[in-house]
Amino acid sequence: MKAKDIMQKDVLTLRVDDDLDIVDNVMALGRIRHLPIVDRHERLVGILTQRDLLRASVASVFGLRRSTEREWLAGIPVRQVMSSDVTSVRPDAELAEVVDLMVRKKFGCLPVVEDGRLVGLVTETDCLLCLRDLLASKAEPAATERDADLEC
Repeated sequence: MKAKDIMQKDVLTLRVDDDLDIVDNVMALGRIRHLPIVDRHERLVGILTQRDLLRASVASVFGLRRSTEREWLAGIPVRQVMSSDVTSVRPDAELAEVVDLMVRKKFGCLPVVEDGRLVGLVTETDCLLCLRDLLASKAEPAATERDADLEC
């Protein structure tokens, strides 16, 4: 299996000039934890995580109201908070290598890049869903064999 086999292809992205209040809305509404940051040519230039957003938010420290927090975040561009040293994989990367990299580096996702352009995203959830499907496919023949034995 390859990264391209399980990656999300329709990935929501942001630009470096977007403000963090947009990020906050997108992450909250879409239950998204990772947002790749791309330039106008769709080249990956960074990634912003829910953890990055939490670090940028002062509301948790100062107990600010939600509206005050939004005003604060509206003044912070994504480029100030995003990680620009992003590890990525190619679409043809072996899934075992992708999972190993995510575990070793403690990444919640890996952008999938081809010719410098973002083409997808592999998340922990994608890996777990793949594992579930593999386990289910392995269990089906065993269940079928048991059912056949019961019919005799």
